[in-house]
Amino acid sequence: MRRFLMLVALAVLAALPGAGIRLTGLQVGPIGEMVAFGAAILSAGFLLSWGAEAAERHVSLGLIVAVVALVTVLPEYAVDLYYAYQAGKAGPDSQYVHYAAANMTGANRLLVGLAWPLLVALHWLKGGGRAIALTRSNAVEIVVLLVASLYAFLIVLKDTITLLDFAVLVAIFAAYVWRVRGGSEAEEDEGEEPGPAAALNALTPAAQWASMAALTVVACAIILVSAEPFAEAMVGSGRLLGLNEFLLIQWLAPLASEAPAVTVAILFVVAGRAASGLAALVSDKINQWTLLVGMLPLAMSVGAGSLTALPLDARQAEEFFLTAAQSLFALALLLRLRLGLWSALALAGLFGIQVGLAFWYREDEARTVATLTALAWVYLGLAAVLFVLNGRRLLEVVRVAVSVAPSVGPRAPGAAEATEGRR
Repeated sequence: MRRFLMLVALAVLAALPGAGIRLTGLQVGPIGEMVAFGAAILSAGFLLSWGAEAAERHVSLGLIVAVVALVTVLPEYAVDLYYAYQAGKAGPDSQYVHYAAANMTGANRLLVGLAWPLLVALHWLKGGGRAIALTRSNAVEIVVLLVASLYAFLIVLKDTITLLDFAVLVAIFAAYVWRVRGGSEAEEDEGEEPGPAAALNALTPAAQWASMAALTVVACAIILVSAEPFAEAMVGSGRLLGLNEFLLIQWLAPLASEAPAVTVAILFVVAGRAASGLAALVSDKINQWTLLVGMLPLAMSVGAGSLTALPLDARQAEEFFLTAAQSLFALALLLRLRLGLWSALALAGLFGIQVGLAFWYREDEARTVATLTALAWVYLGLAAVLFVLNGRRLLEVVRVAVSVAPSVGPRAPGAAEATEGRR
């Protein structure tokens, strides 16, 4: 418990410079603000992850699962929805429209292209085998993510994210929560949690709930204070340093907001529970690919003071197309309910190529759009081959997802352990 309290204290201390700058109005320049508020966003993410990690052990009713899933990615939501809100205030032709799309696509592609392969590599390096295997019940996640990814191509065809898309994507997420609903208690044989939140297990139930509530409240307060200046500091820093602010927002901001969730998943791998870590990140991908995408036009409408949609220009449409194609390829790799080392290398390699080309052609918009399109078709071509070769497995995954009995929660941290990869 002492170690846990020290970690909480360190997280709060890391957030204090940003809070002090915001409350006092101290001028430290865009770069100083980016560092201070980025550290605050990161610390808030860890506080939220610890609270949610502990909560997942005790609750899994559909409504609670939805709330916990939203809370764990609140830092990412806060930054992206701020950009969408400002886009509504400034108009559909403002740069904030591009920033909102950039942050959303970057977060989704980082999760699949970097975080998923990282877990497989760590699992292999610690002698756990060349693959991380999921359970049959994880077929639900794969099918839900497949439905969301296929719907994403409709958004690409429309070149806009509308409030109708918000309704559909929220319905997909709600169906996911309903499908994985279970009892109010987690399974008893799941073992100790590997992360800092395990210290809360020694407390009484009332004290645990009070601690989880305190972590959430403090983290939300930090995010409310830090989200707006961090988002603006990213833009200002890019201009000051002469860097492409679009790429800065697309890749650097999600690194800070996604780091806590990925760290928790890594802790599960280190504790010998790699399947739980991978399943947690798959669940995070569902959350962001449905709720986050769907809420962008809602935030933009609030900013505009009237019903509106988030437009996607040629660059943003291809960014979204590439993100959807990457998701489909990743799903094709999961049809065997396992993610192997070679599959992880393919995801990481293609991700590295797309990031490298984005920076190489950062000053050439036409070449960037062409590159995004070409890479998207590469992903789709590979996915098509895998779906054809594993057609029977796809049908089996769909059958299992439809017929399997509702499980206890969405296999996030704290869920029952899955079978590990082949040795």
